[in-house]
Amino acid sequence: MTTATTPHQKGGIRVAVQKLGTFLSSMIMPNIGAFIAWGIITAFFIPKGWTPNEKIATLVEPMVYYLLPILIAYSGGRLIYEIRGGVVGAIATMGVVLGTSSPVFIGEDGNGSPMFLGAMICGPLAAWCMKKLDGLWAGKIKPGFEMLVDNFSAGIFAALAAIASMFWLTPVMTAFMRIAGSAVEFLINNNVLFLTSILIEPAKVLFLNNAINHGVLTPLATEQSVETGKSILFLLEANPGPGLGILLAYTFFGRGTARATAPGAAIIHFFGGIHEIYFPYVLMKPTLILAAIGGGMTGILIETITSAGLRSPAAPGSILAILGSTANDSYVGVILGVLGAATVSCVIASAILRFSKQSEDDLAEATAKMEGMKGKKSSVGATLTAGTDTDTPLISKIVFACDAGMGSSAMGASVLRNKIKDAGYGNEVSVVNSAINNLTDSFDLLVCHEDLYDRAKAPTPSAVHVTVDNFMNSPRYDDIVELIRSQREGDSQSAAPAPEPEPEKAPAETVDKKPLLVADNIVLAGTAKTRYAAINEAGELLVKVGAVDKAYVDAMHEREQSVSTFMGNGLAIPHGTNESKDTIKESAISFIRYEEPVDWGGQPTYFVVGIAGADGSHLKVLSKIAKIFGNTKSVEQLKNAATKEEILEIFGKVTQ
Repeated sequence: MTTATTPHQKGGIRVAVQKLGTFLSSMIMPNIGAFIAWGIITAFFIPKGWTPNEKIATLVEPMVYYLLPILIAYSGGRLIYEIRGGVVGAIATMGVVLGTSSPVFIGEDGNGSPMFLGAMICGPLAAWCMKKLDGLWAGKIKPGFEMLVDNFSAGIFAALAAIASMFWLTPVMTAFMRIAGSAVEFLINNNVLFLTSILIEPAKVLFLNNAINHGVLTPLATEQSVETGKSILFLLEANPGPGLGILLAYTFFGRGTARATAPGAAIIHFFGGIHEIYFPYVLMKPTLILAAIGGGMTGILIETITSAGLRSPAAPGSILAILGSTANDSYVGVILGVLGAATVSCVIASAILRFSKQSEDDLAEATAKMEGMKGKKSSVGATLTAGTDTDTPLISKIVFACDAGMGSSAMGASVLRNKIKDAGYGNEVSVVNSAINNLTDSFDLLVCHEDLYDRAKAPTPSAVHVTVDNFMNSPRYDDIVELIRSQREGDSQSAAPAPEPEPEKAPAETVDKKPLLVADNIVLAGTAKTRYAAINEAGELLVKVGAVDKAYVDAMHEREQSVSTFMGNGLAIPHGTNESKDTIKESAISFIRYEEPVDWGGQPTYFVVGIAGADGSHLKVLSKIAKIFGNTKSVEQLKNAATKEEILEIFGKVTQ
């Protein structure tokens, strides 16, 4: 089938490297919490830890030798072949884990065992082989015997793969690890490890940062940390100093939008750990990569001289996460390394900005360039408007995907569903919403926020992929409707424009069901000045009426850090993550109106609707919200409403 042409399909070797790096990173990233847990136990309870405890310390070696590699292998296998691939990959990887951590194979000390790299190879490879084997007899099994064949085929293959990995992969991984370890040891012993910044810093700006850090450095660093209790390799990519120096230089010597946004970006980068935020500033003036390299080299040199290191990965690369993972004897070296990197980077970047030409309009172009390298923006217009392309599947099943699957995606699905219904195809095309983790390859077309493109694409390779930056009024919705029309009626006919919906009237009073929106959940004059405070204000209303636990408010902030919940038309709908649903006692929504707009990531926001959906009953009100905020008359009525009762009348009495 023909899908949208994206930047991922261009660029040859760079794209191939990005894909490989992203895949490696995707195995490590979901398990960073496990690495941190191991680091905490190591820091506190080993004999040289803060609070030594012999019994608790027995957790350290099993976690690093068995638990962490198996988690990595399962994650890699699941990326290839869902849960079946994850299970088979984990079993097969036990061979290489035992083969590279058992004294029978590597000597009595057990040090230097490359079980992490072995897991990153064996897990996905075993899952891929299982997928190919299943394909040999797919559709040939007699009814009633499918489960028997599935279970035994997986068990037999996994057992053979575990044995094979123990005897065949172990020698390869051991040899590779010895070579890699010798190379790292050479760089450290000769005080030239800082030269790695010449490769690492440019690769970061090309959006290979997570791939380098978690796909390559983390496994090597963990091996080193097992032996010595810390590793400088954890710091090579994670040091926020180079990026901070560049953003500070823009603060002092930049121009236009770049200078105005640099201070806020510096805070997010340094304390939030989102390194990607400074990449557009470098792309806007590529010579600034010299500042990043200079800062990175300085930081590594200082950390090498002071023998500094982290116990476990620092993810995200925030100064807070870095200090939380710092080894007991390395705080001075780590802090000096960050400060030194920031200082040198700032001095070099300031000189470049001070004595070179700058345009005030380059930041947007650089950001677009970065998005292209990330592959987040999908140029779908050609595919969606082609319509008659015979390779494009008949669009009958559409899914909206977001992190939690209960807020942004539900809103977008409602908007598009109404457009399709108004065009006359409501009975032929279904539109649903889903959390990304629950996606399956069973849809004809997928819509997601542009920031979620990479994650949503992987489990839905057969679908046409459409990305939007605004769930409320994206022009892509009209493209989708036109594609549906042209597939069914041909290009010669034109769809009638959808009439602007009228504000809905309140339905008849429901006596036996509790309304989701009540007067106590409404604030007509919000006091928040920032997005963070507005989320607190909306969440605390839900807590006050007993709909959620206080932990749900934290989950709302966590969700916001993933992708903005700004919907367009002055509306934001903050809500919790998919994992926070157990903190919801009952479905409810809160409504806050602001006289002065809240800055929602650069978007002026006058209305904040906090959402807690326990059982899907909130979807009804999301549909209503979509209709209301898609209608300029209704939005104006909300702005002019003088009482809470007027707000309730506009929304109607939607119940659980």
